[in-house]
Amino acid sequence: MTEEAQWKRIVVFLAVGLSLFQVWQPLAGFVPPGVMPFESVLGLQPATYFRPTHLAWILCLGFLVYPLGPTTVLRTIDVLSIALVLWASSRILDFDYQSIDHLLYGLSGLDFAAGMALIVLTLEMARRSVGIVMMLIGLTFLLYGAFGNYLPDVIATRGFSFERIVRFQMFTGAGVYGAPIGIAAGAVFSFVLFGAFLQVTGAGKFLIDLSFAAAGRYRGGPAKASVLASAAMGSISGSAIANTVTTGALTIPMMKKLGYQPAQAAGIEAGASTGGQIMPPIMGAGAFVMAEFTKTSYGDIVWMSLVPAILYFGSVLLYVHLMAAKAGFKGMTDRESAFGVLKAGVHFLLPLVLITVLLLQNYSPVLVGVSGCAAVVVASLLRSENRVGLSGLVEALHRGAVLAVPISIACAVAGLVVGTIGQTGIGLQFTESVVSLSGGQLWFALILVAVAALVLGMGLPATAAYIVLSVMTGPALQELGLALITAHMIIFWLAQTSNVTPPIALAAFAGAGVAGAPPMRSAIEAFKLANGLFVIPLMMAYSTLLLTGDNGWFDVLTAGCVTLALIVCLAVSIQRYLFVELGTIWFWVAVVSAVCLVLPNTLTRIVGGVGCVAVVLANFIAAKAAPTERSS
Repeated sequence: MTEEAQWKRIVVFLAVGLSLFQVWQPLAGFVPPGVMPFESVLGLQPATYFRPTHLAWILCLGFLVYPLGPTTVLRTIDVLSIALVLWASSRILDFDYQSIDHLLYGLSGLDFAAGMALIVLTLEMARRSVGIVMMLIGLTFLLYGAFGNYLPDVIATRGFSFERIVRFQMFTGAGVYGAPIGIAAGAVFSFVLFGAFLQVTGAGKFLIDLSFAAAGRYRGGPAKASVLASAAMGSISGSAIANTVTTGALTIPMMKKLGYQPAQAAGIEAGASTGGQIMPPIMGAGAFVMAEFTKTSYGDIVWMSLVPAILYFGSVLLYVHLMAAKAGFKGMTDRESAFGVLKAGVHFLLPLVLITVLLLQNYSPVLVGVSGCAAVVVASLLRSENRVGLSGLVEALHRGAVLAVPISIACAVAGLVVGTIGQTGIGLQFTESVVSLSGGQLWFALILVAVAALVLGMGLPATAAYIVLSVMTGPALQELGLALITAHMIIFWLAQTSNVTPPIALAAFAGAGVAGAPPMRSAIEAFKLANGLFVIPLMMAYSTLLLTGDNGWFDVLTAGCVTLALIVCLAVSIQRYLFVELGTIWFWVAVVSAVCLVLPNTLTRIVGGVGCVAVVLANFIAAKAAPTERSS
C-alpha cells in the first residue's frame, strides 16, 4: 500500500468515526442513566465535553484533509499539529470549572498554553479550509480585545491581557465553545450528513431529474429546471457555491445549448443556488443558528420563511422566463416524463416528507437530521437499483464529516468574534453608531446592514457572516422598532447577498468557471436575477410578510401579494419585456408603481398595485394585437 493510500485510509477512519460519534449522541439521550456500560465515554455528553471533543476531532480531520503539502516535512508538521490538538483538548476536557483558582489567580501555564495553541490551530485551519479572510477576521477581533485601548475613543475598549482573553475564549461557554460551534456540532452536522446520504443513494440525482422533467418542456426549460433543482439541492447542501458547481455542471451546459449566453447561464445558476439557503425545510446552517439566537422553534422559522422563499424563487423564475421569451427560446424536446422519473424515485420523497413533518412538529433538529439519514437508507432498500451497501454507508459517513470541517471551523472562528464582542462590549458601541448614522431611520439602517453584509460576505461563509452581523447589528434594528425574529430574518437574508453581488460574488464566480464566462459579467447577471435578496427583506421590515405571533395568514398573504406586484414591476422594468417589448410610457408606469409599492402607506400601495395590473393588461393586449411578436 502506498503512503498516499495509507493517508486516505486514516482520513476515512477518522471521518467515519466522527460521523458515528455525532449520530450516536442524540440516540444516547434515550438511554436511561446507569444502564449503558462505559457511560462516561459512550453516554450523552454535556456541552462542556461534547463541543471540545467535536472541535478536536474536526481539527484532526482537517489537518489531514487540508494538508500543508505532500512532502514528508510538511506532513510531519501536520502530524505534530494533530498531536498538539489532542494534548491541548485533553487539558480543556480535564479543566476544573468548579474551582475558583483560575478566577482569582488566572490560568496555569499549561492551561494557558493549551488554550493559546487551540486558538492558533483553529485560525490556521480556518485559513486552509475557509480562506485567509476568515482567519484574518478572527485574528483582528482577538487583537482588538488585546489592544483596543490604543484605538480612537469612538471604537476604543479596555485592553485585556492575553491570559484573560484565552480564559474567556477557551474556558467559558461564550467564546470558541459557545453557541455557534454547538449548533455546528449538533443540528448542522446531522443535516450535512443527511445531504451526504442523499447524494450517495442517488436521491440528489432524482431531485435534479425530476426538476428537468417537470420544467423542461416550458420555454427556457433548462434554466427553469436549474431554478427548481437548485431550490431542492441548495436547501440540503448548505452551500451556495457547492450547489452552483454540482448542479451547474449539468444545468449550465444545457442552458448554453439552448441559447443562453454563458454569463446568463452562470448568473441563473448562482442566483438559484443562493436561494437554496433560504428555502425551507432545511435552509442551510444559518437557520439553526437563528433558532438558537432568537429562542424560536425551528418549525416556526420554517413557516415564517415559506412565503418569502416562494416569492424569491418566483422572482428568479420570472426573470428566467422573461429572458427566454425575449430571446424566443424553446423548451427541451429530449426529456423524460415527470411521471416516469417520479415513479422510479418516489421512494426518495419519503425521507424529505419525514424531516419536514418532524421539523414542523418541533422535534429536535439534531434528532430529525439523524432520523433523515436512517430514512434515506431505508428508502434506498426499497429498490434494488438504489440499494446502498456497506461501502455506500462508509462513503456517506466519510463525505458528511469532510463536508462539515469548513462549517465547524467557520463557526469556531465566529465564536471567537462573538466572544470578543461580548468581552469588550463593542456590540453596544456599534449599535449606537448604526442608530446615530441612520438618524433613527430604519430604511437607512437597513442600507448600512446590507453594506456590512456585503463586506463581511467577501471573506466569510454566509453562516459566519450572519452570526457576526446578528450580534453586531441585530440590536440596532430592534432599537429602531423591528421585532427580534424580524431583525434576524432580515440579517439572515442579507448575509446571502455576497454570493451574487459584485465585486466579490463567490457563487457567480463559481458558475462562471463552469460556464467559461467572464466572472464579472456573470456576477452582474446573478445580481439582476437575485435582487429579491434585497427587495424581500425590505418588505419584511415594512409589511406583514413574516408569519409571527402578531401576523396571521391573511396578513402574510396580503403582504405577499404586494411583494409579488413589486417583483413583477421590477422584473419588467429591468428586462423591458413581458409578453412583448415594453413601451417607454409603460416602462415608467412600472417604475413608479414599484416605488409606490415599496412605500409603507396603504394608499400608495393601492396605487402601485393598480399600476402593476395596468402594465400587465396593457402589455397583454399589445401582444394580442401583434400576433407576429413572440409572446409567452
